[in-house]
Amino acid sequence: MSKTESPALTGEGAPLVQEVKQAMAGFVNEFKGLKAKVKTNMKQTEERLTMLDRKSTIAARPHLAASIEDGAPHQKAFDAYVRCGDDDALRGLEVETKSLSSAVNSDGGYLVDPQTAEMVKSVLNSTASIRSIASVVNVEANSFDVLIDHTDVGAGWADENSATAETATPSIDRISIPLHELSALPKASQRLLDDSAFDVEGWLAGRIADKFARAEAAAFINGDGVDKPKGIMNHRAMENDSWGWDSLGYIATGIDGGVEADAIVDVVYALGAQYRVNGTFVMNSKTAGLIRKLKDSDGRFLWSDGLAAGEPARLMGYPVLIAEDMPDAATDSFSIAFGDFQSGYTIAERPDLRVLRDPFSAKPHVLFYATKRVGGDVSDFAAIKLLKFGTA
Repeated sequence: MSKTESPALTGEGAPLVQEVKQAMAGFVNEFKGLKAKVKTNMKQTEERLTMLDRKSTIAARPHLAASIEDGAPHQKAFDAYVRCGDDDALRGLEVETKSLSSAVNSDGGYLVDPQTAEMVKSVLNSTASIRSIASVVNVEANSFDVLIDHTDVGAGWADENSATAETATPSIDRISIPLHELSALPKASQRLLDDSAFDVEGWLAGRIADKFARAEAAAFINGDGVDKPKGIMNHRAMENDSWGWDSLGYIATGIDGGVEADAIVDVVYALGAQYRVNGTFVMNSKTAGLIRKLKDSDGRFLWSDGLAAGEPARLMGYPVLIAEDMPDAATDSFSIAFGDFQSGYTIAERPDLRVLRDPFSAKPHVLFYATKRVGGDVSDFAAIKLLKFGTA
């Protein structure tokens, strides 16, 4: 029976088989076409990536000495001004941000480009100066006023039937911090400026930063307030038991020109608890050499070095700032200050730095007159205490 039915099945299934073969052939052809299209697209993508990579490589190459066309307009203009005194680019520079709104100064000075100014700022902040622990504010005026409320509002207990009595009214003091002009006058030969391999901006930033850092550090400690900031050591000092506003309280060590461990404890706890939590010791290297030898009654050193690289040393658990402008240990010297300088000392400054190029006054050299406006003063007299190396 199978022999009889087999030809019939084959004959009836022939169209179906043919249709399946045609469908498979069409699928294979479409798959081959898709594969070829994908291969073409991948090749085109690789070519585009290669072109982009080449362009990125070219853009990343350092500029040749004679080519500065791809730099920022303000940087190119400032470079041309510093090297050859060409101020046309600075005068024609379109200023887009408020911080550069004084690109042309009335006295002929020009703002340093943002990159150079940032270099100066970073060096200033990294120096051993009161700046690193004080409150620093940027202002656009010629002075900065600090309002201090050093009294308290009165309070009293009352019951339901009694009349409420009038309480004390707080008083507010105003401390004005004027801004003073800090200047530096480095110079370079014109031949050196003509050497395109010389990093004139880096050199200029380094020289200015070094000069400004040393001048600021000295003024914040010992400045007399005349054309410079007023330092913490130029305020009247009073024995802490009779301390009053507008003066700094001090604790005497009890030793003429010397100090013992008990005096360190006394000056720490002479400071109010609200300030003590952010307290910092300030002294110079010579005084630090004496203090790190002190031990408590159990023979333990009061001084401990930082636990990690970059951390400051600590005295009784409080950080120590080494400021070389603090006075050396001597009879009746105020060689150590302790306090919350973030609250106690305020530095006000204008954020811009100006440079004036002078190719005439020191031929064959070119002078660069850089100026910055900065001021500083004690803003909270209760936040800083002094240690007097004397008997009373």
